[in-house]
Parts: sequence; structure tokens; C-alpha cells
Amino acid sequence: MNIGILKEDMMNEKRVALTPAGVRSLTAAGHTVYVHQQAGSQSLFTDAEYQSAGGTLVFSADEIIRRSSVVLKVSPPTEEELVRFEEGQLVCSFLNFGMSNRKIVETLLKRKVTSVAYELIENARGELTVLQVMSEIAGQLSMQIAGHYLQARDGGRGILLGSIPGIAPASVVILGAGTVGSTAARVALGMGASVTVLDRDLSRLRELEHLFQWKIATGIVTEFHVARAVHHADVLIGAVLVKGARAPYLVTEAMVKQMKPGSVIVDVSIDQGGCVQTSRPTTLTDPVFKKYEVVHYCVPNITSVVPRTASTGLTNAVLPYLQAVADAGIERALVEVRGLAQGVCTFDGYSVQPGISKALGVQYKELARSIRSVSESMN
Repeated sequence: MNIGILKEDMMNEKRVALTPAGVRSLTAAGHTVYVHQQAGSQSLFTDAEYQSAGGTLVFSADEIIRRSSVVLKVSPPTEEELVRFEEGQLVCSFLNFGMSNRKIVETLLKRKVTSVAYELIENARGELTVLQVMSEIAGQLSMQIAGHYLQARDGGRGILLGSIPGIAPASVVILGAGTVGSTAARVALGMGASVTVLDRDLSRLRELEHLFQWKIATGIVTEFHVARAVHHADVLIGAVLVKGARAPYLVTEAMVKQMKPGSVIVDVSIDQGGCVQTSRPTTLTDPVFKKYEVVHYCVPNITSVVPRTASTGLTNAVLPYLQAVADAGIERALVEVRGLAQGVCTFDGYSVQPGISKALGVQYKELARSIRSVSESMN
């Protein structure tokens, strides 16, 4: 099978969809991998490394798309890229349909392009296996970022996350007890902060209390509990995820107004629209803004700040699914690999994700029925 790796053209997107090690695995199995020139340069993977791994260097996005049955990206495809696709091609990337432009979805449907959203792919245990890797990185980064912007020179309160004798540590409030939240809690504890985690799932909070040996405080997400925790927070981490849908606003504008001057919000949920009402997407070149004297960091592609780690983690997570597609073909892989099928968003001109269909008002068709229809038309 022919597989193409596109160079990212989104501003400040430094990750690459597949590392040379991933390319080596595919070419060793007899597949052809086309690599856009300089695709890995910002992750410090050279064109020479891709060629040594068996990749074929290509000099334009148009040629990559024209030659490939499967096209790999990290950030969502642009409308300009999608109009070059033909019926039946597969594009794999983070799609973030919770924030998506309706026109992107309409183009995928009109051109009958199959799309797989990395953030929806599951493993055998039902875990969001690709997203989990990015979430682990984002959780660690969120505390590094919070510590940086707490400094007075960056508009923060001028305090440490940890304590020294006679001075209490910073209060860190984390909304969401999933992978981002639990990783952020681990790092915050390691830095000596006082940590509170809020979630709607009591069982998950119980797991975290056991995991961290009762060194964190926990609470159930209600308007009252969130408002009280946010009011006392020096750092607020938004780590809310609703699979395939927009994140809900758990922190209202009124709550932000009551936060301490110079406190820091890192809204990791901004990929899904954000869980803080005052959040808006920012970029790595202009990552923060102040609202009501509160520092907001709302970069959607937060893991792009460590692109080599993120690209390697992404390759580790997606390679088994990609190998299944390359070996068995797109349709057969979607039937046989359930976790991969969970990530499919569009197929044969239909949305196959009910949440996306409802949110964007496009026609829904069950994936199994769509595959059956295509198979019958080919026989």
C-alpha cells in the first residue's frame, strides 16, 4: 500500500505524523511510504533519516496526496488539502470535530474521503489509546507551563508551585480526573503543590486518592464545588474530555472574575472548545492573554512544544493500526480492528459518528452498513 506523510502547514505545528522508525516498520513489510520534504525537520528528523528508513522523498503536498491511498497528518486537514483528495482515500489525523469548521466535514463527505480521528481510536480495553499518549504529555506540560506563568515577570502572582518553610504551597485545582488530570496531579505533587482534583466520577476520584496515597483532595463536580475551588486556586488546569463532543463550560465567567489576580488557567480542553467560559484558542507564538487579571494559556496543540517526544509517542500509538490498514486494506481493517473503526468519522459520503452528525447537522449512517453498501456495489 502507498502511504503519504504530509508536512504540517498549521501555524506552530511542529509535530510530524510518523517518525523514521515508523517508516522503517512499514517499508520493511513491503509498503511504500512517501515523505513530504522537511516534514520532520521541526521534530529534528532529517530527510536523510527518512530515506535511510526506506521512505521516498516527495517535494509537494499535491504529489503526496495523488500517490497515496492513506495520507497521514497531525493537525486537521485543511479545505485546500481536502479538495485534492479522491473518493476512497483515507486521511488520518487529529480532527477535533468539537471545534471543527462545518465546511471541512462537508468537503470530506462531498469527496467521499474516509477520515479517522486519532482522538477517537480505542484499544481492546476501550481506552482512547492515541489520545492517551498526547494527554500524558499535555498533563506534564500543563504544570511546567503553570509554574512558568506564575512568575511575576510573566504576569503571574509571583509565587512558587511548591513551598518553603513558613510559606504555604500554591493551590492547584484540576478539573477532570482522566489522563491529563491524573498526570498533572502527579507532577504538581512532585513539585510540592497543594492539589485538588474534581470530577463527576466518584470511582475515578477514589482511584486517584489510592494512587496518590491520600495526598490530594478530591471533589465532585457541581457548580458549588467548582466555584469554591476556583476561588481559592492559584492554578486551574482544565482537563475535561467528552469523547467526540465539545467540552462543557464548568467554569463560568463570573467564577473567573472571583479568582486571585495573577492566578493562571491552563485550559487543556481548548482542543474540544475549552471548559472555561473565558478561554479562547491561542498559539505557541502568542500563548497567553489576561482576562480579569487572570493569565489564560489556551494553546490547542500544546504538545507541539515538545515535538520530538510527541511525534515519537504518536508513532508508537498509531503504528499498529496503520500496519493493519496497510496489510489488510482500508475496508477489511475497519471491519477487523474494532478500535480503529471507533475512530472513523466519515466513510463513503456519510458521517458515521452520531455525535458529529448531531452537532453539525449532517447525515448519519452506521459504519457497518456503509462498508456493506460499498462492498455490495463492488461485487
